[in-house]
Amino acid sequence: MQPGPYSRHLAELVARRAPFVVATVTKTEGSTLAKSGFKILITDAGEIAGGTLGGGCPEGPIVQVALETLTTGEPRVLRIHLVDTEGSVAGTLHESDPNEIWVQTNCGGVLEVYIEPMLPTPRLVVIGQGGKDDLEAALVHLGQRLGFEVTVVDPHPALPEPPHQIIRQSVVDPVALGLGGTDYVVVLTKGERDVAVLESISKVPVKFVGLLASRHRIRLDLDGLTERGVSLEFRNALHAPIGVDIGAKTPEEIAVAIMADVLATKYGKERVRAPPGPSSA
Repeated sequence: MQPGPYSRHLAELVARRAPFVVATVTKTEGSTLAKSGFKILITDAGEIAGGTLGGGCPEGPIVQVALETLTTGEPRVLRIHLVDTEGSVAGTLHESDPNEIWVQTNCGGVLEVYIEPMLPTPRLVVIGQGGKDDLEAALVHLGQRLGFEVTVVDPHPALPEPPHQIIRQSVVDPVALGLGGTDYVVVLTKGERDVAVLESISKVPVKFVGLLASRHRIRLDLDGLTERGVSLEFRNALHAPIGVDIGAKTPEEIAVAIMADVLATKYGKERVRAPPGPSSA
């Protein structure tokens, strides 16, 4: 059983929807201070947030591999050889298997460590204007069917199907929402609150931000963001107009086009977006 601090750190990471890695010793050979069942939590910043491997055995190589698994999403099993300087150099030079790691230490044994990335469920955050909106309803339905955790931020939602979370307010607070790198944000504010909402979202790193608007309104919104000092990086990354061009006409079809845009980003297949037209368009 892990000590209290480990459980507290684990609960904090889960509550923040933060990606992290659990590295667990599954087997030991020879002389090691670590025992089977020892584990550590590793944050996406490469910090050890809790747990122990017993001390005395280097954690640097484990952290490095842990960060790699956060990128690939795939777990790995490492065999870490704790040897003297000569053995460490020889093993590193001749070993071709990336899961066999040779480390200089005085322990002298071998650890088998299971590296498990823990990635939060991707979240679709739909920001509405209030009142009945068939597109908003279609996005809630389709987003959940596609495996997203769906949050709706809307002062007066009118949804036939409940999302995972509803926040009934017009002000978007990215900190309170816990927006982060696994969030996909769709803005359906219809002009009145576009700039304020986008400015708020620009203050935190998210995976995707898309705006439903005409090209004319997009240009006006971009001008407004520029005036407020929103970064060029954010403005260039904005998916506007949102959605893959499939000739969609109905709310359900438009929802499919938007989710196709979201999924393209999720799987690294970002589409090429034409720049919005001039303000006079």
